[in-house]
Amino acid sequence: MILGDFKVFPRIGRLIGIDWGARRTGIAISDETRKFVFARDPIVMKKSDELVDKILNLVRAEKIAGIVIGLPLRTDGSESDTTKMVREFAESLATATDTPIIFIDETLSSTAAQEEMGRVRVRDIKEKLDSNAARLILENAIAMMGR
Repeated sequence: MILGDFKVFPRIGRLIGIDWGARRTGIAISDETRKFVFARDPIVMKKSDELVDKILNLVRAEKIAGIVIGLPLRTDGSESDTTKMVREFAESLATATDTPIIFIDETLSSTAAQEEMGRVRVRDIKEKLDSNAARLILENAIAMMGR
C-alpha cells in the first residue's frame, strides 16, 4: 500500500530507500534502529519488470518494515514523465507486497550525492551515485519521521 504521509508509516524496523532509474536503481538500507543508513550496490537491469522482483527479494531477505521511494519532482514541484514512471513502478511494487510504501521528494538528491562524493572518476560516479542518492533519500525520510 502506498501511504500519503508518515503518520501511519512503521516507526520501528529496517527501511529501504530507492532512487529509481530506468537502467540503474540506487538502493540503501537502514539498520533496525534507523541510526545508520548504508548504500548498497545499485540494481542494474535490462528489463524493468525484473526490478520489482529484485526489490521484493531484498524486502524479504532484509526483513524490511517500510519502503521509501524518491519522487523526482521538478524544482517548481510539478511532475515530469520520470515522475509518472516512478509512480507506475511504485504501483507495481504495491500490488506485489503488503510492505508500506511512501514517497519523498528527491529533488537534487543526485546532485547532493555527487557533491558528497567529491572528485572521483566518472566510472565511480556511475557505479555509486544512485545508491548514494538512495542513502540521502532514506536519511531525509528518517529525519522527517523524527520530527
